[in-house]
Amino acid sequence: MYKTLTLRRGKTESLRRFHPWVFSGALKMPLPEGLTEGEPVRVVSHDGEFLAVGHYQIGSISVRVLSFEDEEINDDFWRRRLAEAFHVRRMLPFFSRKDLPTDIHRLVHGEGDRLPGLVIDRYDQTAVIQAHSVGMHLERHAIARALAEVSEGLIRNVYYKSETTLPYKAALTEKEGYLVGGSAGEHIATEQGLRFHIDWLSGQKTGFFVDQRDNRLLLEQFSSGRNVLNMFCYTGGFSVYALRGGAKRVVSVDASEKAIELTRANVELNFPGETRHEAFAEDAFHFLGHSGTDFDLVILDPPAFAKHLSAVRNALKGYTRLNHAALSRMPAGSVLFTFSCSQAVSPSQFRLAVFTAAAQARRHVRILHQLHQPADHPVNIYHPEGEYLKGLVLEVE
Repeated sequence: MYKTLTLRRGKTESLRRFHPWVFSGALKMPLPEGLTEGEPVRVVSHDGEFLAVGHYQIGSISVRVLSFEDEEINDDFWRRRLAEAFHVRRMLPFFSRKDLPTDIHRLVHGEGDRLPGLVIDRYDQTAVIQAHSVGMHLERHAIARALAEVSEGLIRNVYYKSETTLPYKAALTEKEGYLVGGSAGEHIATEQGLRFHIDWLSGQKTGFFVDQRDNRLLLEQFSSGRNVLNMFCYTGGFSVYALRGGAKRVVSVDASEKAIELTRANVELNFPGETRHEAFAEDAFHFLGHSGTDFDLVILDPPAFAKHLSAVRNALKGYTRLNHAALSRMPAGSVLFTFSCSQAVSPSQFRLAVFTAAAQARRHVRILHQLHQPADHPVNIYHPEGEYLKGLVLEVE
């Protein structure tokens, strides 16, 4: 069976509460001889009671728990867990809506699907795998085979994209590419009746920000007759929804020229010859500094300002500065959609940063909606850290 890691006395409580991480400080030393990063291990209490099975990893999180049962991590395990993930997605309303067809969604969301270190997004017939741990990297071929088996024909191609997510100290050299099948030509998938070019080969994340699906649909409902500014637009998801919602004008801004090219392509894909849309490759703060006061619907969806707890203080200053720059220029009766995807920033901290910005701008605001990640990004109730996306919809008086 597997090598056994023993916890120090008094360090079992979190595992007994089914938290899926074992921190390095909880482990009794020395570790077993020959232990290699990524291999499955058993975790027991100081007196030998079995607690969990998981992947060993060098770092502050030493074990990511795969099961609280004393079982083998084999092909059958992957098939069962992935079948469970598919079952949950099939239960969700978006999966079977005929009026707003969707084949873009998250299929595996790490700890939320009891598969810590693994993210899988689906784009039509292609699944894109991201490994965030060495253990999941080593199991990538078994995961890809199981995924194709349990998808009942929905997944024909599996692409592996983990170059930027694996621990850099692990010295892994595996190249990105297809593990199952292959896909030539344009990569186009559908989200709620709208079509998008998906760049899983070189784009950010797995090629698209699938976690804003519900929030994009909400924005569409606010867009009619408004002048919309979509900051940090990436590939223009919010912009395309705003156009379908009847916006008078939509401006998309991103620092990346490639993102702007994809935004223009996605607008053209859905609205050929559209004249209501403009896109600019420009720094967000610079653009807001000269944007004027004619935008009455603004989206602020920046990349994570804090990826670690040590960066939270500076991140909160960044959120305050960004929201102040927008709020100080928005006319009365405007609506602001503002987000944080920084897991290290709590909802209360983000809300305080936004309202500090509102106070500094001397604007009265109302909360219309408090937003979060969609149901295909489930949160393990024993792992509240998985609730990372926070958003507010504000009416600016």
